[in-house]
Amino acid sequence: MRGLWISTAALALAGCASTYDTVGTASVAPAIPAVTQSMPAQMASMDPNDSILFWSDERRSAAFRDMEGLFPGLEVAPANPVRELPRSAAVLPAALQGDIRAYMADTHAAGLMVLKDGQVVFEDYGLGFGPEGRWTSFSVAKSFTSTLLGAAIADGAIESVDTPVTAIVPALAGTAYDGVTVGQVATMTSGVAWNEDYTDPDSDVAKMLAITPVAGESQAVTYARTLKREAPAGSKWVYKTLETNLLGLIVEQATGKSLAAYAAEKIVEPAGFAGGLFWMQDLTGGNIGGCCLSLRLSDYARMGQFALEGGKGVVPDGWFATAGSPLVDFAPEAPGFGYGYQWWTYPGATYGAQGIFGQAITIVPEERLVVAVVSNWETATSRANREGFRALVGRIGAALDD
Repeated sequence: MRGLWISTAALALAGCASTYDTVGTASVAPAIPAVTQSMPAQMASMDPNDSILFWSDERRSAAFRDMEGLFPGLEVAPANPVRELPRSAAVLPAALQGDIRAYMADTHAAGLMVLKDGQVVFEDYGLGFGPEGRWTSFSVAKSFTSTLLGAAIADGAIESVDTPVTAIVPALAGTAYDGVTVGQVATMTSGVAWNEDYTDPDSDVAKMLAITPVAGESQAVTYARTLKREAPAGSKWVYKTLETNLLGLIVEQATGKSLAAYAAEKIVEPAGFAGGLFWMQDLTGGNIGGCCLSLRLSDYARMGQFALEGGKGVVPDGWFATAGSPLVDFAPEAPGFGYGYQWWTYPGATYGAQGIFGQAITIVPEERLVVAVVSNWETATSRANREGFRALVGRIGAALDD
């Protein structure tokens, strides 16, 4: 899908494939972490004018480490067994460690972890955060939802990325998503018009979770009914969080499980998460596919390692190689950058998950490297901060080059 007309606004914030073969199932089913309902004593407002996007730095910093205290969601218990992350004998140069810590201080990072060959080379924390705390993901959750799409294809619950979305979610018939495939939703190339401006209380992204619920209908479908098409399906890329929410609904409808329950089986247990996860729900009780997981920093890194190792037995063979490739190529506007199945792609065959306010998992397959960071940036997006992080990843990779 190279050469697509790319939304300028979406670029500033920073279908497509064939059917995959299914994978075999293990003869003995692994343990699945328990999933329980979590409800706050008092739910935070969903009013777009009081959105978390517009909270003060202090209010955000408190919220990012305690989303379960503000919003309803599903709690997944830790894996059994937890994947150990041993300390590496490799040591980053002192000057580079100093530069990493300076970057963390400058960008209000709460934690940064580096894995080389699955071993911890660097780990540090800020903002009063620590190894056993959990931090919200924002759009890093999109890459988790994409992984669950791969798992659903492997399980045979979804035939392929070429399946029409209306075949799985009939309620989308007659909306702007009629005639769109699962793969086009996964690559955000549906051709549906959308406003993802995080500074505008009247934007789609600010309003979508506040829309009045309709009985028996997902909030994502209700908001989708308000949207119009601006381009033929598959011809234009625009970054749209609603599309990941719809992708999550597609996975839930196809598997008959909540995203959290499916993640317990397909991510938390096989990746060996130490702190489990919390996944926020919308006003109709569905997990929000495009946002709002809460994890330990080490579990963000474990997710990156899981992807780096290919997700064997969970997703189809080669899934991450495809999902993390530039199915949408941003050249010539941004050479070397692109978008796959809910993963951003970067120069040098590198890919990653990223979310507003400075959350990221970056994977460098050639270097067998994973770098995870969680933050509370002063603004939702920052090109300078994002470029600074990519530059650090490059320096870390060079310092650890075999």
